[in-house]
Amino acid sequence: MRKDDLHAVASAPAEACAGRRGLLFVLSAPSGTGKTTLVGRLVERVPDLVRSRSYTSRGARPGEVDGVDYHFVAPARFRDMIAAGAFLEWADVFGRLYGTGAAETEGCRAAGRDVVLVIDVQGARQVRRQVQDAVSVFVLPPSFEALEERLRSRGREAAGGSDLERRLRTARQEVAMIDEYDYVVVNDEIDACVDRLRHIVLAERSRAAAMRERTRDIVETFRAVDSPLQRTGAD
Repeated sequence: MRKDDLHAVASAPAEACAGRRGLLFVLSAPSGTGKTTLVGRLVERVPDLVRSRSYTSRGARPGEVDGVDYHFVAPARFRDMIAAGAFLEWADVFGRLYGTGAAETEGCRAAGRDVVLVIDVQGARQVRRQVQDAVSVFVLPPSFEALEERLRSRGREAAGGSDLERRLRTARQEVAMIDEYDYVVVNDEIDACVDRLRHIVLAERSRAAAMRERTRDIVETFRAVDSPLQRTGAD
């Protein structure tokens, strides 16, 4: 499996991607929609697409590895990073802080790799304000009932508990914002949804490549002329 850690890719040779600036994809979805699994499979199937590893102030859950699942930092350290302007975006999600490292993201894009951020709607709004060409995707569950069942089956939210109710209430608020996104896909079946996301990435790459080709032709008309005076025929 190809390693897709942001720190590794940002410092890796970029010969294969030379000449292009990487795209930035923003993916949001309600808690329990399966976004982590979706993006994990997506980066396996799409070359030169890497997932941003968010920083978080929460502790690691069983099986999570620092630098692989998240960059786990103490709350005080996270606040220091906010003050230093280290984040492209950050948000307080259910009392825990999450943020995207600005330097790592820019390093990957400068090296020609496309980056996908898995962030909530608060963070997505911040990114869209700062990165005008960001491509945003919202992933919907098949239905509200399906989402509730998924959350119950995860085991972290007790049936009928306050945490479950809070996540479902937040999901309704997030879904109300889907018109702000460029694309909306439904995760009704994991492989089909991954394929839809893959097609979005490839379509955006094709569009960006076509735009670069058009502008390159225009730039060449300027380079072909030694000076504006030569072009006009003036002495």
